Amino acid sequence: MATEAVPAQRPLAGVRVLDLTNVLAGPFACHQLAHLGADVIKVEAVGRGDLARNLGADPDLSARGMGISFLAQNAGKQSLTLNLKSGRGKEVLRRLVRRADVLVENFRPGVMERLGLGPDTLRADNPALIYCAISGFGQTGPWAGRPAYDQIIQGASGVMSVTGDADSAPLRVGYPLADTVGGLTAAMVILGALNAKQRGCVIDVSMLDSVLVSMGWVVSNHLIGGVTPAPQGNENPTSAPSGAFQCADGLINIAANKDEQWQALARHLGCDDLMADPAFATREARKANRLRLKAELETVLTTRPARDWACEMNAIGVPSGAVMSVPEILAHPQVTGRDLLARFEDVPGVGRAIDVMRIGAMIDGRRPTVADPPPVLGLDTDDILDSLGYRPDEIAAMREAGEI
Repeated sequence: MATEAVPAQRPLAGVRVLDLTNVLAGPFACHQLAHLGADVIKVEAVGRGDLARNLGADPDLSARGMGISFLAQNAGKQSLTLNLKSGRGKEVLRRLVRRADVLVENFRPGVMERLGLGPDTLRADNPALIYCAISGFGQTGPWAGRPAYDQIIQGASGVMSVTGDADSAPLRVGYPLADTVGGLTAAMVILGALNAKQRGCVIDVSMLDSVLVSMGWVVSNHLIGGVTPAPQGNENPTSAPSGAFQCADGLINIAANKDEQWQALARHLGCDDLMADPAFATREARKANRLRLKAELETVLTTRPARDWACEMNAIGVPSGAVMSVPEILAHPQVTGRDLLARFEDVPGVGRAIDVMRIGAMIDGRRPTVADPPPVLGLDTDDILDSLGYRPDEIAAMREAGEI
């Protein structure tokens, strides 16, 4: 019998993921899997759910348990409320595990074991289970038991020490970098584990490790080159002129990293004489004299708007771009024309339409997406329990006991 082909945009169709995570790193990882077609069941605490339901810039939505921080990364998931401290709650989870491919949790190390739901127990029920634990510092090591949020990891990893300039560093990156990189790392390793000929493993994702890996160039300059990483502000330490430059209306990023790009830039700005100056003749010379070179170029750049310069420079092969705000780039045709944002109309619990991000890639020219908006707390509890074989009277009894 022929089987129905799975669309390229849904390569994880038929894969079931149990999402026991809160706030950002774990929910973001599972959000990527949902967009790729996985059936994601979000297991939430009875009565309160994911902490992200109460976070975000709209106090009214936060009070309703549909905070913007939750809406941002939970579309396409089902919501099941479950008390994992109760006997029947544990049994529900174990029934789910027997039918699942992946379980993701981001409790502190040891919490799931204390609940009697650690990876050894759950993989005894389902040896093919991919159990992924996301934590700040990993499951082992002297810091394993420490609580960790994004900014803690940014500080511990060295990210803050190299962000900003000599006057402003150490400085936090302006979005939850560590959570996001940790979530992407988890999603990547889960996808690898799903591709194994023999499924079943325990994945230990450390946000600290994940961020350090993403700092490859900075870390390697220290490990291999013996250079102590330092904040560079808006300057690219590997080349010059490469960084942010002042224009008439704001900043422009220019990356003239190759000699031919530098020469094209100098000619376009009418600064041909700079090419003959020994201080700018080579890449190393330009790096050593970058501030003087920057001042020379800005005498011309400040005469016109950044976007005008960017159009002209890109046309002659010099990579450039105006520094834009988040609202500006979201409204730009480069984003609006590539189907990156999804609109959900009249979302339950929200009472109006919302726009959220899809996954950051296309497959065969189409953006993977999910059909359903972020769920209200416990929306799918009865349906999921029914699918597991629980009778209506059993479901009612669990609800009465506060177990769901």
